Amino acid sequence: MTEGCAVALVLGMLEEREAAARVRVEGLREEAARLAEVLEVAEIELDRRVIAREELVEALAVSVAGTTAVSEPGTEAERAAAPSPVPVPGSTVSPWRDGLPVTVLTSDYQRILGVVEERAPAGQGPLKAREIAVGLGLEATPAKVEGVCSKARRLAERGWLLQETSGIFSAGRRPAAAPDAGPSA
Repeated sequence: MTEGCAVALVLGMLEEREAAARVRVEGLREEAARLAEVLEVAEIELDRRVIAREELVEALAVSVAGTTAVSEPGTEAERAAAPSPVPVPGSTVSPWRDGLPVTVLTSDYQRILGVVEERAPAGQGPLKAREIAVGLGLEATPAKVEGVCSKARRLAERGWLLQETSGIFSAGRRPAAAPDAGPSA
């Protein structure tokens, strides 16, 4: 009987340890889920702030362009014909026109164009914003996808991409309206 008691005692201790481990694992799972939610909210906030900054820079650039047009007639057309060869981070997306190199765009926009155009020769059709984000090596979280969608939408508004439907883009170019013709994203 002593051997049976010893086995029962050891079995009881193992069950207690197993129960404690289950409680700890469940607590850690709950903490991980909570942290994942906090991270997602923080990523969304970051993307909103990036978009807000880009919108402000763009609005200021349009405002400065309008002021310059009033104070220096004739020079705005010359500046538009010869865009800066080196893109400035946070700068606006120039409207596409024949002969304008992709290098006038910042690297983020160039990468988005590259992902969409890479798929075009293969005849794979248009890409969803989520697919573009994955093609850029980003996690497909709502915040990341929305940031990519916003930039792709801006490229489409400026004629660098074609927007098939909301959130779906394909390669192609078309002359774009003036940048102040409507909202940018």
